Amino acid sequence: MLIDELDFAALYQQQMQLAGRTTKAPEHWDSRAEKMAEFCANKQDPYLLQLLAKIDLTGAETLLDMGCGPGTVSLNVADKLSQVYGVDYSQGMLEVANRYADQQQLSNVKFVRRAWEDDWSDIPKCDIAVASRSTLVADLKTALLKLNNQAKQRVYTTHTVATSFVDVAIQRAIGRPVVELPNYIFALNILYQLGIYAKVDFIRGPNCRNQTDSYEAFAESVSWSLSGLSADEQQRLFDYYQQKKRQGDVLVTPTKDWALVYWDVVQF
Repeated sequence: MLIDELDFAALYQQQMQLAGRTTKAPEHWDSRAEKMAEFCANKQDPYLLQLLAKIDLTGAETLLDMGCGPGTVSLNVADKLSQVYGVDYSQGMLEVANRYADQQQLSNVKFVRRAWEDDWSDIPKCDIAVASRSTLVADLKTALLKLNNQAKQRVYTTHTVATSFVDVAIQRAIGRPVVELPNYIFALNILYQLGIYAKVDFIRGPNCRNQTDSYEAFAESVSWSLSGLSADEQQRLFDYYQQKKRQGDVLVTPTKDWALVYWDVVQF
């Protein structure tokens, strides 16, 4: 089969279904807003520093930050732009982002509660659109098109390089089938089939889920992605942790790689 005969948008959705991935309710993120702000909105976060260095703001006055979380990108570009719109479907995230904006006395950042699937027509088009670590959506083709249509100049998106948020060894140790999610390759090929020739760069930083100093921290980190651990799975996870600690083995990959997929806006 030739590459042009493959429907990467459909393959993406099929892979999401095979992985059993469903959209998390806003409340899932509400309860994690404070902790995410602590780790992800840190101005010295290596991921953030690398991402901001790669976003070209030349000639731009406005920016849309889709899936803004606690304002990780929005708050850190506001001093370079006239207006920034941070968009997220988690009210808890937006409350934290607004608090940080008030603390920094930023009057040019507006936070809007919207989901990827919602109508964005009341949000002004911006020169730059960014979707940072927020692109694992149900319909990636539609999401990428919405970003392209909401921007005037350039779009920047980041996607996972690995196909799982939890190490395969951990999934196997607790007796779960290995779940592989679609990674950045799908975004690149979907854009190609839309006639958008995107560029790719990579961001490498420490894995913020590398919490292994105690079993409690390790278990909480695993539960973040593998929700609903049964008593048996928790016991297996505890045994796995103890064994790895005794052997002095690495429990979690120390780095986390992201692919930056970006392009100049295409008019359709």
